Amino acid sequence: MSRSRAGAPADHLWERLHRVEQRVRTAVQERRAADPDPDDPYRGQYLGPEAVERILAASAARGRSDENTDPPPPGSRLARLCAAFGLLPVDLDLLLVALAPDLDTRFEQLYGYLNDDLTQRRATIGLALDLCGLPAAGAGRLRFSARAPLIAAGLLEITEPERPLLSRALRVPDRVAAHLLGDDEPDDALAGLARRAAPGAAAPASGTAEPVDRLRALAADGGLVHLLDRSGHAGPLAVAALAADGRPPLVVDAAALAARPPGAVVRVLAREARLGGSGVVLGPLDRLEPERPERAALLRELCAALAGVPLIVHGPQVWDPAWADESPVVVTVPPPEAHGLAEQWARALGGVPEEDEPKPLSEELAQAVAAYRLDREKLRRAATVAARTAAAERRPVCADDVRAAVRAQNAAGLARLARRIEPGVGWSDLVLPPPTEARLRELVLRARHRDQVLGQWRMRPGGGRGNGVIALFAGESGTGKTMSAEVVAAELGMELYVVELSTVVDKYIGETEKNLERVFTEAAQVNGVLLFDEADALFGKRSKVEDAHDRHANLETAYLLQRMESFEGIAVLTSNLRANLDDAFTRRLDVIAEFPLPDEAQRRLLWDRCLGPWLPRGDDLDLDFCARSFELTGGSIRACAVSAAYLAAGTGAPLGMAQLVAAVVGEYRKLGRLVLESEFGPWLGVLGDAGHG
Repeated sequence: MSRSRAGAPADHLWERLHRVEQRVRTAVQERRAADPDPDDPYRGQYLGPEAVERILAASAARGRSDENTDPPPPGSRLARLCAAFGLLPVDLDLLLVALAPDLDTRFEQLYGYLNDDLTQRRATIGLALDLCGLPAAGAGRLRFSARAPLIAAGLLEITEPERPLLSRALRVPDRVAAHLLGDDEPDDALAGLARRAAPGAAAPASGTAEPVDRLRALAADGGLVHLLDRSGHAGPLAVAALAADGRPPLVVDAAALAARPPGAVVRVLAREARLGGSGVVLGPLDRLEPERPERAALLRELCAALAGVPLIVHGPQVWDPAWADESPVVVTVPPPEAHGLAEQWARALGGVPEEDEPKPLSEELAQAVAAYRLDREKLRRAATVAARTAAAERRPVCADDVRAAVRAQNAAGLARLARRIEPGVGWSDLVLPPPTEARLRELVLRARHRDQVLGQWRMRPGGGRGNGVIALFAGESGTGKTMSAEVVAAELGMELYVVELSTVVDKYIGETEKNLERVFTEAAQVNGVLLFDEADALFGKRSKVEDAHDRHANLETAYLLQRMESFEGIAVLTSNLRANLDDAFTRRLDVIAEFPLPDEAQRRLLWDRCLGPWLPRGDDLDLDFCARSFELTGGSIRACAVSAAYLAAGTGAPLGMAQLVAAVVGEYRKLGRLVLESEFGPWLGVLGDAGHG
């Protein structure tokens, strides 16, 4: 047998296979010497009297000694295989006997001859035991039990289960054979589920050498480590720690694992991890949904299969002891500091390698990215999109490029539970008293700098509070609460998600809480502002329990109190009457903005803004009269402006006072208000012609 077919990684493999060949030659010579007609063309297809006598005589000759059970040389692939899977020298011999036909086709014919069956071209259990000098009973048979290293680890497969045990054929999976020949690509069965990290994987940002070294030490003994991820960058940190020894870890996508049927995939993952001789990174844990019993069983099975293999699990969820027999070492990964976040964006936008110093971001870009929470992969994709957008127009990257690219990374899950609004308004579109506008700017300030204040400066109030920012906009309908939330989202470069109460509230007990949990879970995956419009329907005051309905309503409120407190995002509650909210909610609010009815000066400005610069205006249009006479909210003024524009379009003439007053009368009727001469004055006389002519 020539070794020229193999490269250096398989040199010792071919040497050991040559020994197998020598054993087979010896066995064939012994068989031919005892065979009365070795050249019979029908041999292997029938059993004659002479063959029966030979089989009976051969039973006493079994138990050939084997002097070739020396261990493989240190550092070879065979040596690493034995160490990783706990194989004895005899296990390695059995594996090589089963592997031989996959590497040299001559063994197919030789095994067929030795099996007395020309169609059985692989080694059977009986033949493998015979070639390795093991008895067919006792210790030899135990090497093929379900708990034996070769079988339990998936290095050897036993086929044809309907046959007697000694007649069953042995097969080495293609992945194991490929690994021994020098191939380090993961098993094809893991495509889309697991991948080898790129060689030389680096830490996610500068200043992480100490966390990487600590993680490396914690995982070195094959223990379980859980990274409680508050940053979105725990995955790269885990990869960097396990790759520090030069052997890239196996990175497993938790969402893809959850989508695969359990059982075989866990066995393949465990085998691949041990073949590579490196650790495993699994996450994000929340995508596996381990709180579901079947997913928890899958995670438990995986942790058991990877016992002794360095395993780092990361995600935002707190570890449940029921998920594994072993308790992990928990390490919290805090959000990056403002400087570190800006550096990550600068590196990604400039395509700068980890070892080089990136060019600092401009003040505009640094401010734009401060409020975003993206994991490393989403940040890289967003930076790529922003850079391509700017390059197509041959200009530097601007804040709008980054904002649009980040919005494109938002998952679609929340859009199925809430109405998504892409902001199209800004501060100049708002007409609010200075105190209210100041509260809105405070909300933006808190959203941008929460990681610095609550994380870096450790100003968290305690009591299990998350890093979220919660605001209440209180005021009558039409005073600009929803529009203000849209402006806040626009200033932060985010989308606004309006929670539809019809998709959340359910008459069945417990279903409302489940629906809200889905909303909060999906909201954690996006960079957006969550708006609970008419929030008093959900966040109302708790009442005295007099029946089961009261008790359930109070449970809903208590759940919302706890969930809002642990929320990590940005949420805005709107209410027509602040007094309707439970006092416990009020204490947990970060910003409260009151939206009063507009005064005359504000109404004048609203009329002008709502009519806009493009609508032709007649000479008789008196906006001062409208502002002075009609006490309307901003929402009602906008509705009147739109209705008047339609009336003007119907006449084909510029907008006149008659159409505008007619629109106000229609709005009054919608609101159930009386049309009084004291308010409308002389314009009541021309209403009959408002929509004509």
